[in-house]
Order: sequence, then structure tokens, then C-alpha cells
Amino acid sequence: MGKTRNTLRVARILGIETSCDETAAAVVEDGRLALSNVVASQAEMHAKYGGVFPEIASRQHIKVIDSVVSEALSQAHLELSDIDAIAVTRGPGLPGSLVVGLNMAKGLALGSNKPLYGINHLEGHLYSACVGLGEVNGDAPQFPLLALIVSGGHTELVLMKDHLRYERLGGTLDDAAGEAFDKVARLLGLAYPGGPSIQKAAESGNPAAFGLPRAWLPGTWDFSFSGLKTAVLHQIRALAPDEDPAKLPTADLAASFQEAVVDVLVGKTRKALEEFGAKEVLVAGGVSANKALRMRMQTDLEVPVHVPPMALCTDNAAMIAAAGYFRHSLKRTPFRGLEMDIEPGWAL
Repeated sequence: MGKTRNTLRVARILGIETSCDETAAAVVEDGRLALSNVVASQAEMHAKYGGVFPEIASRQHIKVIDSVVSEALSQAHLELSDIDAIAVTRGPGLPGSLVVGLNMAKGLALGSNKPLYGINHLEGHLYSACVGLGEVNGDAPQFPLLALIVSGGHTELVLMKDHLRYERLGGTLDDAAGEAFDKVARLLGLAYPGGPSIQKAAESGNPAAFGLPRAWLPGTWDFSFSGLKTAVLHQIRALAPDEDPAKLPTADLAASFQEAVVDVLVGKTRKALEEFGAKEVLVAGGVSANKALRMRMQTDLEVPVHVPPMALCTDNAAMIAAAGYFRHSLKRTPFRGLEMDIEPGWAL
């Protein structure tokens, strides 16, 4: 973001991310070039539960984090001594998962005498759209920019005025967009995680088949998807009283649900863009991988739209390292040092 490579000194940051069920480590140079990006996913382990089982997640982090960090350094062809600083997700997230990553980062920082930065997971998502895998990801966004964070646990509109300067405009009052995808997928008998499953089912469906509601919440920048989820449930019960997914027009329901979510996300982003005069838009978080959302954002908005590479939409450590780079180079962080602890409910 901004003329990064010309105005800030070169630095390589090791990032570590364990906020939920992804054990990740990455090395990022200059905040925009990922020299490595390693992610050990636990999705298959949690699929039978229809969501993340916290205790299993934390135990799995412990098993693999050392090898994940080692692989990230190896892929970057660097030693820990070549790293300028370490950045780790401090929150928000699952407490047991966060502790594993933070303790790993503290140990590395103590052993190598490197500065350590605690990064807000949402701040990491904001920087994910600026990182390229193997090459810099396009032009750096210009401020002020409007950011939409859409993930399993968060749906938020944020006005980003400069590096590390944020104004939260609004967020979800109940289910986040990604959470709604997961719950509706379960109702339709589709696999976890729900986002990819619903997107695939929707490809052969009619998005106008069912007139599902849109919660616009006039006068606010907030979101609500709980009512939409309930509307899908009522449709299912009307079409198949025994709630047998095999009897449902799954493709049409999936397409109609997806269209309702995308309509609200794009519509509220467009109105906020007009209200605050942002120069560009940034979309990040797991739901930013949704093809319908990416397409509508690009076609419906009249300003440049930045989205992460597909591999950086879901939780990863490259985004944490990128955010850490700006905290390291701009010297703007109060969250630094071995004394810090996790912040499971940390707001941006």
C-alpha cells in the first residue's frame, strides 16, 4: 500500500498464524512479496463435526507448528538469522490455538533476539490483498480505501485512512457471512466448509428461484445474515417436511442464498464507498474467494478493487507477516515484546 518499496527500508518478516484451524508460517519481504507461504490445514479433521472442534485444533497446532515454521524458512532459502522481525497472530481467535502460535513466536524471538510483533488477525486480512506469491501483487492500493472483511467469524466494513489507521464503520450483528454459508450448507446436506460447497452447487442453480430476504439495515453499515439463514430453513421445511436433502432443489436454493449474500455485501460496500469518498476497495477474508462476490465487486464498483490471490483468501501467515512489516518499519506498535499475551476477542 503506497510507494512501499521506495519509502520504507527492506525487511524480511517471519509470520506465524494459528488463530483457528490453520497452522501457517510465511516469510514476506517489503510487506508485499511472499518468499514462502506454508499452510497445514485441518479442514478434513473437523469436517465430521460441521465446524472447528477447538481442542482438536490446538493439539494439531502443537504437532505441526515446528515443521511448518521450518518449511517456511526453507522455502524462502533463509535462516532465522536472516529475518528482521517476527510477527504472530495475537487475536482474535480460539484461545487454545492462539497460545500455540504465540508461544512458538516468543521462543523464536527470545532465541534469536529478534523483535516480536503481535498482529490482529483482521489487520492481517486487510494486508492479504497486497501480498503476491512469488511476485508483487499488482499496484499498491491508495488511501483512503474501503475494506470489506468477510470470513467465517467476521463481516466488517473498515475505512483504512493510512497504514495501520482504521475506522470501523460497521459489522455483523449476528452470523458472519462465512458462518451463514456453513450453516446453510449443513441445512442443504452439503459438505463443510460451506463456502466452496454452496458455490459449486450454485453454478447449476437459478439465483432468482427463491425470493430470499436481504437485511439492509438502513442508516447503518452493519450486516445481519441470521434472518436469511432462517428463511432458507423455512423454505426447506416447506419443500421437504422431513428435511430430507435429497428432495430439495439444492442448486436453486444454493444459488438464491448466495445471490442474497452477495447483493448485501456489494450493495452496502457501494453505498459506503460513495459516502466516504474512498479511492479504492479492498475485499479480504475467506468469503473473498467466492467467485460471484469477486465478479460483482469488480463489475458493480467504479473504483479499483483489490482482492487477495486465492491462496491468501483463507487464513495464512503471509498476511500476518505483511502487517508485521508495516508495524516494524513504521514503528507504530504498542503491541511488542515477550510480555504480551493472547487477545481472543481483540477488536481491530
